[in-house]
Amino acid sequence: MDARVDIPQFDPPPRRDNANGETRRVGLELEMAGIRPEHIAKAVIAEIGGRAQAESAFLTRVHDTALGEFRIELDADVLKNRGYQKHLAELGIDIGEGKEREQIEHLLSRLAGLVVPMELVAPPVPWTQLDALDRIRQRLHQAGARGTHSSPLYAFGMQINIEAASLEVSYLLAVLRAFLLRYETLVEHEQVDLARRISPYIQPFPEEFIAHVLEPDYRPELTALIDDYLRLTPTRNRPLDLLPLFAHVDASRVMNAPVETALIKPRPAFHYRLPNCRIDEPGWSLAAGWNAWVRVEELAEDDRLRERRQRKRLSQSSRWRQGLSRLWRRLRR
Repeated sequence: MDARVDIPQFDPPPRRDNANGETRRVGLELEMAGIRPEHIAKAVIAEIGGRAQAESAFLTRVHDTALGEFRIELDADVLKNRGYQKHLAELGIDIGEGKEREQIEHLLSRLAGLVVPMELVAPPVPWTQLDALDRIRQRLHQAGARGTHSSPLYAFGMQINIEAASLEVSYLLAVLRAFLLRYETLVEHEQVDLARRISPYIQPFPEEFIAHVLEPDYRPELTALIDDYLRLTPTRNRPLDLLPLFAHVDASRVMNAPVETALIKPRPAFHYRLPNCRIDEPGWSLAAGWNAWVRVEELAEDDRLRERRQRKRLSQSSRWRQGLSRLWRRLRR
């Protein structure tokens, strides 16, 4: 590896431990182009050890690292799961197994890589060890990985899965409100470009949902919060996707709702999907997205400031949306 540069500081969250007194954990998904799976695996192994196992041209695992198992995959399910074989079979084409299939898959992988990102999926690690993931990011940068702004076609992102400090509804609601209040600042901070803005993956929350959640007299039970989320924003394609967390709390409630159940992975974590992956930019670090998230959690802990900002934000929302929100809460009582 070339000479190291200093790793930016990862700010501590206001609640450093989970409800069991253990250091909160953070998972990471990093999308990129311009680099082959074997070179991504090499960057991981060079930093934290392990051994690579290529299961196909679309999926490689790095086992036995100091932090757990990493996955490197082409972010297209029809390829990862070999769904393309079904489509070929419908045309009377059976590519079978062996070298012929391997050659076809390597070709598909290279072609798809022009617009579909390779994704490095890190296991959940204590937030105190995020600097180790950032050193892997450095190696990928030096190996030529390309990120969000390197092409108008690259709607690439960095997804952060932050273990919730608590599953109490008051805490979850405070974090959700803080996120909604800081959303515009986060978009500006991340320099979210047109490709990502028009993609279906991080669409803003609807104003009806925002007005409903920010009302000062909104004090739901956890089941009511989940029901309101499923009613007003029934999709995982939000910058803060709460469906994995809600599925962890109440799987049947979420999995029986009209949402993308096949893609939801229950876990006690906030699925923060907004950050860009700017891996090819020299001054960028994983700390940029993480520290912006910490500002959300800090606002969640400051009740007085958050409530003042809620009132200001509600004054910008239309009266009929607020009226619908109040009517809905009265009907639920």
